[in-house]
Amino acid sequence: MSGPVSAKILCETDLARPLCNWLAGQGYTVRSEVRDCDIAAVRGDELLIVEMKKALNLPLILQAVQRQRMADSVYVAIPRPPNKWKWWKESRDVFHLLRRLELGLILVALGNCKGPVDVVFPPRPLAQRRRAPSRRALLAEIAGRTADFNTAGSSHTKLVTAYRENAIYIACCLLHWREMAPAALRALGTGPKTQSILRMNVYGWFERTGRGMYALSARGNEEISKYPQLVAHYKAIVKRKRSAAHTHQTAKRVAD
Repeated sequence: MSGPVSAKILCETDLARPLCNWLAGQGYTVRSEVRDCDIAAVRGDELLIVEMKKALNLPLILQAVQRQRMADSVYVAIPRPPNKWKWWKESRDVFHLLRRLELGLILVALGNCKGPVDVVFPPRPLAQRRRAPSRRALLAEIAGRTADFNTAGSSHTKLVTAYRENAIYIACCLLHWREMAPAALRALGTGPKTQSILRMNVYGWFERTGRGMYALSARGNEEISKYPQLVAHYKAIVKRKRSAAHTHQTAKRVAD
């Protein structure tokens, strides 16, 4: 979160004069170090507070959020980075956080720089806009998982996504019935993506044995063993499906 600091800036107080001058130019009455606030400015009934640090970090953000309890608007101010555009690109997530917290951001440049105070964005109420495609994708992924087979916070492990779970279900069916057509697999509840999963064969788990027929490959047989909990889950489902089919066939023969 921290940005680079200009060599000319030795301490936070170097930021104060440009900020105070800028606020005074906007018609504010400016005072420094008022009840733990770095800069407090008043214009009419409006109270504005600026908190300064040599870098954009969590202590600065927490400090600014506390000031929101008494001010109409709060800015955080830091030195302008030497490479502003690179810093801008790398800090987009931080900008989003500041906007969500309704904090403004000011960059301060010293020396002979034109426009020593750069208001990146003011503190404004943010309407929480949800991204519909991302939301739909997340809800679809949740709906596509039958249980929670991952451990939150884990890393360097293969996650059980809805797609992988679907592929394991298909693999368990093929493990039991040797070879099947996509339509027969869908009849067992493997879902509308069955044919795509078999045809794309992303994991290399399947092989085509004939026209419209698929079987489990040696690689698939080996790799699904890495998901024992999930394989046991789907083997139980396959067993129930087989039992139900057998019962149905027996009842039909008796009826005939």
